[in-house]
Amino acid sequence: MSEQSPKYQVLARKYRPETFADLVGQDAMVRTLKNAFKAGRIAQAFIMTGIRGTGKTTTARIIAKGMNCIGPDGEGGPTTEPCGECEHCKAIMEGRHVDVIEMDAASNTGVGDIREIIDSVHYRAASARYKIYIIDEVHMLSNSAFNALLKTLEEPPEHVKFIFATTEIRKVPVTVLSRCQRFDLRRIEPEVMISLLRRIATAEQAEITDDALALVTRAAEGSARDATSLLDQAISHGAGETTAEQVRAMLGLADRGRVMDLFEKIMYGDAPGALTELSQQYADGADPLAVLRDLAEITHWTSVVKITPEAAEDPTISPDERARGETMAANLGMRALTRMWQMLLKALDEVAQAPNAMMAAEMAVIRLTHVAELPSPEELLRKLQDTPPPPAPGPGGGGYAHAPAGGGAQTQAGGHVQPTHPAPSGPVATQGNAVLAVAADHALARFPTFEHVVELIRANRDMTLLMEVERCVRLAAYQPGRIEFTPTNNARGDLAQRLGSALQRWTGNRWGVSLVNGCETATIWEQTHAAELAMKAEAAEHPLVQAALAAFPKAEIVEIRTPEEAAQEATAEALPEVEDEWDPFEEE
Repeated sequence: MSEQSPKYQVLARKYRPETFADLVGQDAMVRTLKNAFKAGRIAQAFIMTGIRGTGKTTTARIIAKGMNCIGPDGEGGPTTEPCGECEHCKAIMEGRHVDVIEMDAASNTGVGDIREIIDSVHYRAASARYKIYIIDEVHMLSNSAFNALLKTLEEPPEHVKFIFATTEIRKVPVTVLSRCQRFDLRRIEPEVMISLLRRIATAEQAEITDDALALVTRAAEGSARDATSLLDQAISHGAGETTAEQVRAMLGLADRGRVMDLFEKIMYGDAPGALTELSQQYADGADPLAVLRDLAEITHWTSVVKITPEAAEDPTISPDERARGETMAANLGMRALTRMWQMLLKALDEVAQAPNAMMAAEMAVIRLTHVAELPSPEELLRKLQDTPPPPAPGPGGGGYAHAPAGGGAQTQAGGHVQPTHPAPSGPVATQGNAVLAVAADHALARFPTFEHVVELIRANRDMTLLMEVERCVRLAAYQPGRIEFTPTNNARGDLAQRLGSALQRWTGNRWGVSLVNGCETATIWEQTHAAELAMKAEAAEHPLVQAALAAFPKAEIVEIRTPEEAAQEATAEALPEVEDEWDPFEEE
């Protein structure tokens, strides 16, 4: 009968740190703890915070070992270099020590779970020097559970220590934080991570290329546990020497060089080339959503390199990628890069929700290449300055840009507003069957001027009709009961009929409302905004504005602000200075 092979242990557990010397990338925390142990200033409670996989729970166990270690000879005291051989060290690392109680707050959130701890702290440790409570994901505790813990946490018995771990430090009440010694476990730097993975791969006698380790490190995002788990998977996937291509396939990543090819084609406006490259990557098995994520990552990295060139020295980036990235950072403008980033964020949501991810990705690429061709404001200004102003409009010509219907006054360059098409003279909106309560002349005498008609419309709260009358009526003649006007170009065709019907309904008398040609009297809105319109007319005569209107025929002058007004607006929007900084501990 053959001997059974030893049980396999995943690398993340096999190479879990057992002493402070084994912890990587946390030098500041290790130094502080060593000094505290050496001086005998061991806190009553610790809290470890950081992203997943940085060693929070592992550090808690190492602290627990150091507090309870008695050395190989059984005579040792608290130390930052636990022996790993005594009964306490072995039991703690195996998670079976009776005096080191580990609790997952994610599944024990209530006040009842905390009361069990509170009731048990009064009993001394069964065999160890300290009774230690390790509570993982402590931010998951309820408010009542935190409140129940406060008094014990502030004045625990001498033989009790608390060690908390959390990934969401902001969710832990300030009253709890103020009673703990806090340690922030940092993301592990790429250089340190690559070195760690290389040591593990060598110990496992696994062949893996440097580029493959760089990909694993980048995917781990600073988490040692994620990195060792991915390394474990990569070694199995490679079945021999593990290459970058195999790791990329394992992670579902597109070839970084091909994604950079796609990025360049988009940024230089090559829509056909970009779509062809995207289709080829899709045919080779790339996920459209993953391709857009990689594009966003390259956009971010290129932007950072443009601002801080030393960021290109990232060890997870290959020399070829680094050279291409530095070239793109030098040639591309920051506005184009930030615009690319914003549009990619929107495209990622669209592709994730679209019934066909590839179609959505193709539409996103088309938009990106189209926008990439748009000039920057500086380039547009230079182009307009180099463009001669358009010729003055001839008699009866257009030469004006006007706002959409209902959008405001017209901006006139030629000084003439075209009349509407000829309309038959005489009333076009007359009403019959009116029941007169008093004589017509006497009733209509209440409206001696057109302003009284406007006030009547306002009193009856017909805001749509009021806006049209103020903006679209060039009054030619008025007498009580009869109105003649020339409509503006943006007036609706049935304005006269609707005005006549409304006035008859409100006054009980027939009104004759007629259209005439050729009247250029200012509308009520134009009279009210005469100063603003004059400024717009003056601005429209400027050569740069004329060039802009010629380059963008549908553009309009929306607003004019003087330098003084712009300065006042900036002052009003400025954030007020904060005199006193809020101290969360003052509430204590």
